Amino acid sequence: MERIEASPNYRDGRFHNQSAEQEFSFRAFFELRRTMRETPAGIVRPSMPIPTMKTDLHQIDRNENIMVWLGHASLFIQVDGIRFLIDPVLVTASPYPFFARPFKGTEVYTPDDIPEIDYLLITHDHWDHLDYPAVLRLRGRIGKVICGLGVGEHFRRWRFNPDDIIELDWNENVTLVNEMILHVLPAQHNSARNFFRRNRTLWVSFMLEAPSSTIYISGDTGYGPHFFDIGKQFSNIDLAIIEFGQWGEGWRIMHIMPDEFIKAINDLNPVRSFAYHNSKYTLARHSWFEPLEIVTTLNEQDGIIIITPMKGELVYLNDFSQEFSLWWRGVN
Repeated sequence: MERIEASPNYRDGRFHNQSAEQEFSFRAFFELRRTMRETPAGIVRPSMPIPTMKTDLHQIDRNENIMVWLGHASLFIQVDGIRFLIDPVLVTASPYPFFARPFKGTEVYTPDDIPEIDYLLITHDHWDHLDYPAVLRLRGRIGKVICGLGVGEHFRRWRFNPDDIIELDWNENVTLVNEMILHVLPAQHNSARNFFRRNRTLWVSFMLEAPSSTIYISGDTGYGPHFFDIGKQFSNIDLAIIEFGQWGEGWRIMHIMPDEFIKAINDLNPVRSFAYHNSKYTLARHSWFEPLEIVTTLNEQDGIIIITPMKGELVYLNDFSQEFSLWWRGVN
């Protein structure tokens, strides 16, 4: 609590965004639930299974620099011999069984499919980024946990070794093995494990500076001036992994809107981008495939490269010529 209360981002018993605030709206929540019940299958959620690949993560050579999208905002990244797992949601995305049902075909990975991990990175403590039963099953295979201020308390309560938990504030960093530096950076969002303890923990984004690659992971965020600031601070981003999906007028501060995704890319100026946080759950009123179609249109602009791997597909971090299919086309 001493560290939390000393943070410039914490006041009045809560963490705050840098430039915009948005309180949780019960009205927006119930509008979403009504939309999900009333919209025909094939629109907000597909009526047929999503195409996926099942890569055996245990068998990937440690010398391979790769990323595997596990679905929604969960990522497996291996770079310069070090394994990272980001926001694993492999069992459930909600404590309520009626909410956040995964699309057919997207539950291809379970905790048993995850090999030993050097660093577990958690952007914030919402259930669709911090899956309690999955984390418990992974506990014996995780080296260090790195998260925002306050999030580490969950892991201490879940009987992780306190010496293996690293909590950081925005604009702090930690030196990892193999000459890597992980920067904890701002995001524009909120936090909570339930409706009644909001913003008691810090939401973050990450920048991983490894010898062979610089990788940005946005976590959940709305568009804000933090993207421009991060782009000015880091001029050599190889891959920007940016949240794009689950937007809505009721929570435009918390999630990137369709006209803002290209602004974030232009601010960051990465070699390649990847739009994640889509195609597994219905958490907004737009069609499930709309983020992917917008990305396809943006890919036609000069100088913009946005990769579209399917879940489970190997992305080679140092192969900038790798091509990907329009795998969502034809899925109703």
